[in-house]
Amino acid sequence: MPTIKIGGRPLVGRFLFGLLVLFSAAVGAAAGLLLVYSTDLPQVEELERYRPSSVTELYDGKGRVIGTFALQRRVIAAYDDYPDVLRNALVSIEDKDFYRHSGVNVWRIIGAAYRDLESGGKVQGASTLTMQLARNLFLSPDRSFYRKVQETLLAIQIERRFTKPQIFTLYANQIFLGHGAYGYEAASEYYFSKPAKQLKLEEAALLAGLPKAPQYYSPVTHPDRALKRRNLVLNAMLEDGKITAAQAAQARSKPIVLDLQKDPNSLAPHYVEEIRRYLEAKYGSDQVHESGLRVYTSLDTDLQKAARQSLLDGLAAYERRHGWRGKLANVIAQGEKIDKYADPDWDEDPEVNGYTHALVAAVSAGAAEVHFGRRTPTLSQTDVAWTKLKLADILHAGDIVYLKVLALDADGKAKVSLEQDSGTEGALVAIDNATGEIKAMVGGRDFNLSKFNRATQALRQVGSSFKPYVYTAVIDQGGSPDDTIVDAPITFQTASGPYSPHNYDGKFEGTITLRRALAQSRNIPALKLADRIGIHTVIDYAHRFGVTANIPAYLPVALGSAEITPLEQTSAFSVFPNDGVRVAPRYITRVTDYEGRILEEDYSDIKDVVSSRTARIMTSMLREVVLHGTAVAAAKMPYPLAGKTGTTNDFTDAWFVGFSPSLTCGVWIGYDEKKSLGAKETGARAALPIWMQFMNAALAGKEPGEFQPPPAEENAAVARKVDTPDVAPGDGELH
Repeated sequence: MPTIKIGGRPLVGRFLFGLLVLFSAAVGAAAGLLLVYSTDLPQVEELERYRPSSVTELYDGKGRVIGTFALQRRVIAAYDDYPDVLRNALVSIEDKDFYRHSGVNVWRIIGAAYRDLESGGKVQGASTLTMQLARNLFLSPDRSFYRKVQETLLAIQIERRFTKPQIFTLYANQIFLGHGAYGYEAASEYYFSKPAKQLKLEEAALLAGLPKAPQYYSPVTHPDRALKRRNLVLNAMLEDGKITAAQAAQARSKPIVLDLQKDPNSLAPHYVEEIRRYLEAKYGSDQVHESGLRVYTSLDTDLQKAARQSLLDGLAAYERRHGWRGKLANVIAQGEKIDKYADPDWDEDPEVNGYTHALVAAVSAGAAEVHFGRRTPTLSQTDVAWTKLKLADILHAGDIVYLKVLALDADGKAKVSLEQDSGTEGALVAIDNATGEIKAMVGGRDFNLSKFNRATQALRQVGSSFKPYVYTAVIDQGGSPDDTIVDAPITFQTASGPYSPHNYDGKFEGTITLRRALAQSRNIPALKLADRIGIHTVIDYAHRFGVTANIPAYLPVALGSAEITPLEQTSAFSVFPNDGVRVAPRYITRVTDYEGRILEEDYSDIKDVVSSRTARIMTSMLREVVLHGTAVAAAKMPYPLAGKTGTTNDFTDAWFVGFSPSLTCGVWIGYDEKKSLGAKETGARAALPIWMQFMNAALAGKEPGEFQPPPAEENAAVARKVDTPDVAPGDGELH
């Protein structure tokens, strides 16, 4: 026996020595592997300076969001911005031991690895929130053993350097949750149109279930899957004791109810695009789309809505006046299938009284089923009665039609009317007289169809809306509105030969005052005045008012052959109610970085254009246009208003630019190409009703104010002029 014991000692020693060698080798190998895997790890210290890319937001004058620029839709939130119900839901479904582990849940990893090895798959799953954060911030999404080790090492480092609330906040702001939303604050705003703080239990559970597979569990495209995933989260919360059985049962019984956030850029897309171009030129694309700038603009959301509605209603009225023209695009004829077609207008539900393109799915003798988005209304013969044609003769399956939405029901139904889009376009600009702030801008009928901004980029002949520059020059040089001039046939000798103009109505009124000549938009008096003071003088005055276009110096310019953008023409007219002072139009009042540091602040650019005497007299003369002239339709409006119509040859452009004591608005209607709007489509008929609808909405419930009266000595001069003898017809001199 003793011999065996003595002989066994070397065997035991050798065994222990072998174990020690193996252990040392394993430790060395592990250390070597860790060294290899950690050599190219990113520095966790970077997280202390890290801030994810965030949305640049544009605000209107009252702090309402009107647009965003971003590569990723993300709104940065603090830990306290995420309610307990959301934090509990996320931890229960993604990482039950989040507040207890040190970045890695070893037992979950071993269990997941065993299952993966058993199934022959790669190492995956079992990631803690910290590991997911490390992967999302620093690593590639590939599912390899190498990446998993790096993920684990990074998670441990993150846990050593940051608190649990800090880690949770970084994760909650970073994670992708579908439909372009990154982070739970952005997701809450997108899916439910409210901040995360206001989430209900069933809503928080829905969002907490999305990180696993945002596209697969999307409540927008796969509501059935989203519902099952939400209920799984609720069950996990119940198991963890975060909610009671009653709360879980009540939440599970509720359907998924979404309130998808409308794209803020859709309210004023042409306006927002102008700002984007400016910001990118000044700050660069990266800063604009990733740095979370705060851009405070001059726009007024309420006025913008009224402007868009007014323009679209006015275009619809014009289309109906000219009857059904047909020529509808047809998806079947283009080789597409009806069930595969999707229109850009369908990206969001239209509003009541809004306009949208729709697809005709089927047509019978007296009805047509149309689709837009999830809506499937039916058009009846009554809805197309204005065309004076039978429904079956004008609509066919596959046609793309233009509709006005009259009512929307929660069950997906809608009441609509058939409208028409023949290509007519328009623009509307509204400017605050005192500050120059652009309060509303519509650059065209449909931004999805054309990004061209007709309010700022379209140089169009302004017609008779140019005449106020002629009369301003005369008044500013000492003339009076009650001076007289003869409206009679005349021939001007010009460089290109004799020029014999005529009035719009083909008639002549003889001796009339300048006030009446402008109010009735008589052509002959305007040309005589321009000829007398010199067309160069008239053009100089137009430039003083802010018109930058190159205007050729020939006499017909006095009748509006000059091409000016709606923005410049509208801004120029704001000089009249502003006592002769021009305040340059502006979009932006202030720009700050994400922390609130001011990057730029815009102050009004102010310039004296004409004397207050001239401005007040011209305002009174333009007021006469509304009270007794070509814009008399606006006389019934209960506000002090003034302005000027404009119509070009062959009715290619229709204008009305007018103002109240506080607001100036300009409207243009026409085709993008030089094409007639049709006989008698004057500024008074095509543009003025749009202007009236907008101004009624803009001024409703507000103190309208009063125009400053002309100087007292001018009134005395008017009284003396009344007794002066008339001038014989044919005399073109001023009196």
